[in-house]
Amino acid sequence: MTPSAIEPEAADMESFIRDVTSLVGTIDDQYELTRRVAARLSALLASGCRLPPEVTRPSDERHVTYPLHIAPDGSWSLASVVWNVGQRTPVHGHETWGVVGIYAGAEREIRYLKPAASGPCRALTPAGEQVWERGQVTVCCTTDDDVHAVAAVGDEPTVGIHVYGGDIGAIRRRLYDPATGAVRWFVSGWDSPSGA
Repeated sequence: MTPSAIEPEAADMESFIRDVTSLVGTIDDQYELTRRVAARLSALLASGCRLPPEVTRPSDERHVTYPLHIAPDGSWSLASVVWNVGQRTPVHGHETWGVVGIYAGAEREIRYLKPAASGPCRALTPAGEQVWERGQVTVCCTTDDDVHAVAAVGDEPTVGIHVYGGDIGAIRRRLYDPATGAVRWFVSGWDSPSGA
């Protein structure tokens, strides 16, 4: 396909993927990296990029995570995460850095202080809530601050574009019981846009 034949939306996304690949390959500091990725994601959302309908489709059963790009070396991944009206995640961690931009709808993020891995289990300490709306971008996690839950708010599905420092569908991550601090490990996997 010649460059002139690429649809503008696809060209924007391809440019974003190239930019993030370059950033991941040249910046070691996760705080600088997430700042730069957040700026690039904000520009992508402001450009009016359009995701294919199949990766914005909610499920009636649970939130879904569709892969948009997984780096061949597993160093980062790009996902469309979709919550239907009223859905929420359990309290969880990521084990890596992450940046989220709201493509459609709105989400409420409930943050918790990350407990010490070697400490005794105790109730998680709330660290605040924020509602993120269409076009807004946040650094959702760094390796020292990555415990939260997310809920769709409003009367339409919430779609987020998520960028993570690894293949988020394959990373072994923590689920937390916020009342006790008890941890259960999980691997989220990926959802298929085709529903297969």
